[in-house]
Amino acid sequence: MTATAQQGKEARRRNIGIFAHVDAGKTTTTEQMLFASGRIRAAGSVDDGTAQTDSLEVERARGISVRAAVTRFAWQGIDVNLVDTPGHVDFLAEVERSLRVMDGAILIVSAAEGVQAQTEVVWQALRELQLPTILYVNKMDRVGADPEGVLRQIRRLLSPAAVPIQAPVGSEDGFQGTIDLLGGGDGEKSEWAAAFGQMLAEAAAERDEALLMRYLEEGSLPAADVKASLSDGARRSELYPVLFGASARGLGVRELMDAMVELLPPPAGDPAGDVSGVVFKLERDPTMGRIAYVRLYGGTIANRDVIAGGAEGTGDKITQIRKADGKRWEDVGVLEAGDIAAVCGWSRARIGDIVGSPGGVPGARQLAVPLLTVQAFWRSEAEYPAVVAACQELADEDPALALQWMQDERELHLKVMGPIQTEVLASVLQSRFGLAVTFGPPSVIYKETPAGAGEGYVAYLAPKPCWAILRFLIEPLPRGSGLVYVSKERGERLLDSYQNEVARRVPEALRQGLLGWEVTDLKVTLIEGEHHVWHTHPLDFVIATPMGIMDGLARTGTRLLEPVLKFKLSVPAEFAGKLMNELLLMRAVIGAPEPSGERMEIEGRLPVADSLDFPARLGSMTKGRGVLSASFAGYQEAPADVAVQRKRSGVNPLDQAKFILAARSALTAM
Repeated sequence: MTATAQQGKEARRRNIGIFAHVDAGKTTTTEQMLFASGRIRAAGSVDDGTAQTDSLEVERARGISVRAAVTRFAWQGIDVNLVDTPGHVDFLAEVERSLRVMDGAILIVSAAEGVQAQTEVVWQALRELQLPTILYVNKMDRVGADPEGVLRQIRRLLSPAAVPIQAPVGSEDGFQGTIDLLGGGDGEKSEWAAAFGQMLAEAAAERDEALLMRYLEEGSLPAADVKASLSDGARRSELYPVLFGASARGLGVRELMDAMVELLPPPAGDPAGDVSGVVFKLERDPTMGRIAYVRLYGGTIANRDVIAGGAEGTGDKITQIRKADGKRWEDVGVLEAGDIAAVCGWSRARIGDIVGSPGGVPGARQLAVPLLTVQAFWRSEAEYPAVVAACQELADEDPALALQWMQDERELHLKVMGPIQTEVLASVLQSRFGLAVTFGPPSVIYKETPAGAGEGYVAYLAPKPCWAILRFLIEPLPRGSGLVYVSKERGERLLDSYQNEVARRVPEALRQGLLGWEVTDLKVTLIEGEHHVWHTHPLDFVIATPMGIMDGLARTGTRLLEPVLKFKLSVPAEFAGKLMNELLLMRAVIGAPEPSGERMEIEGRLPVADSLDFPARLGSMTKGRGVLSASFAGYQEAPADVAVQRKRSGVNPLDQAKFILAARSALTAM
């Protein structure tokens, strides 16, 4: 295929993610797109559990999306890969993984509720990735729909570069559709046409000096010039077109699909180049086993290929490459750069695995930070192995669960975002694995950090044969720094192969500090190391590293860190005083409240531990009129009167004799 032909092929494809706050209408909009394109015969219903992209039993039962769903359709000769993502904050990790593989986005905002918590979180991520984005104001037929107010809110809270390219005709029960402000509609039908049209013309004029002069002289611009400027700005992620609709009635969906293929960019990539891609989603098929969804950025893969370095070098052969066709599958056999498909045969694939070369794969954007941990409980001892295997499989599909299997204590712990995710996990374990698993109450995930600088030393010289000497310098770093590790030891005293083993084991050694929590915000420097020509084995440094690190932490001491949320609270003015007192009791740090019409907006930071039940209490405290949005803001040092210790998994390396015996599988001989 010539380069020109390949560019034409890429131009006929779009990879688009659809995002929103829960209940804004993502899945309904996706269903209407599939119906309008002819991909399905009738649009499914979220409430009835018939949506094509809600395949899990728990999704159909609850009427919410908990997993990202990949579907496809053709529109105006363009093949569209569409990823419908969850809207609930508990499943933000699915949104995070989908963002990585998109070339453009649809962000849905409810015309009645406006910009909500998840909307702002996703918007910030879209901007950091510079993904071209279309904003779709849905539910224009709902009571309370306010297109002008929502547009003002979008431009204030998201971006002033959000510009309407349509004007709605009516609202609430009177909503009839939209008119095209780019020259294809009768402006007299809409009360908002003049104001929205002026907003659009000004946005186009501001991007080009010649257009600006013409606009200032004539007071208007030709539709062709406005459309050209808008198209260029949208694809460059400099302007964000705003459209309106009521997806449940099919109004505005076709116009949205037109805008998707016209204003969002095609993918780039060379099918003849090196293979480069990423696994961003896993599923389990009764027949095919583990299925890995892959976005390919470069090269081409096909059935029966074994990709060097693919799926983290597992060397598994591709048995089938397929795409969804409604609820059926089509074996396409080949996946080329710029496209997305499901790959079968990679039984050991994990989410985030690089396929081939990592060179063309963009970095991941972390949105989801689980701040809670829960313990799993099962009915009988006989089910223990099955529960372990099931939880490991779910953790492969969602690495954010960070399964901790404490084998000595026969305990399983999972990290979660919130109570809805815990309920969904229990449902999936029952429906998919036939296991009745319950979860204990959630507890907050704390961390530790060194209280000061100090050295840790270990001389692991017995019982022979063994020889490993290490000295670490441990220093605290500012909040949010994570772990920094460096080595100053020379290769002749400690071979590079042994130093590499130490570097691998330091993060593992810091997973449990003096209080049992992960240790963070520190610099660890290897300042001394020594091996023995005859007696040293690589395993010696696997054992010695945790002992040296824990010796250092025992000398420096650690401070407890607690997670903190950044919050924004909007309440009727009459409740503001009561809410501020409540926030102060929860140790919140708040700014001066800002009046906004008849409401007050309060912003600040709030410890997670003191506010677990606050969202539930807010409704009763404000008669359902309070609106809270919150996102993770990092960790801060906990007050001295907060002392939370976590049970340690395994033998503490500070008990060196016992730790050595356990590491050498000789503990039972004591």
